[in-house]
Amino acid sequence: MGVTVFTQEYSSPIAASRLFKALIIDANTLLPKLLPQFVKDVCVLQGDGGSGTIEQVNFTPEGPFKYLKHRIDEVDEKNLVCKYTMIEGGPLGEKVESIGYEVKFEGTSEGGCVSKMITKYYTVGDEKVREEDVKEGRESTIGIYRVVESYLQDNPQACA
Repeated sequence: MGVTVFTQEYSSPIAASRLFKALIIDANTLLPKLLPQFVKDVCVLQGDGGSGTIEQVNFTPEGPFKYLKHRIDEVDEKNLVCKYTMIEGGPLGEKVESIGYEVKFEGTSEGGCVSKMITKYYTVGDEKVREEDVKEGRESTIGIYRVVESYLQDNPQACA
């Protein structure tokens, strides 16, 4: 098995605690509400939202895939860190066995935050994942951040 690692940062005017709550804690209800054209629903298949929980994101026919399954590996609300692994669906298949994510939200002196994401692609055999192979997924992530950010700006009491 090979491993390819990518890092990504996103700066936001939203406070770290609010963006963490929206994108991690409340994502099951918030994403279908904010992205109904792509996300049909998010179902918890097992667990209580903490470590070991298995979630399935079901997409609409216009979505990028039929579904994705994630396993929550760690949720640290104090340090605003979440680690999870895509274990089924989406871009997984003949070349990629799983994708591990670590997301950390850090506050800035201006009151906003920087979201730092480390993504590890665990490949079949010696397969390699190139930067251009993951460009669409990275752009999709930024698009989701912007939609959630806009919602939080328009609704200052949400995820407070």
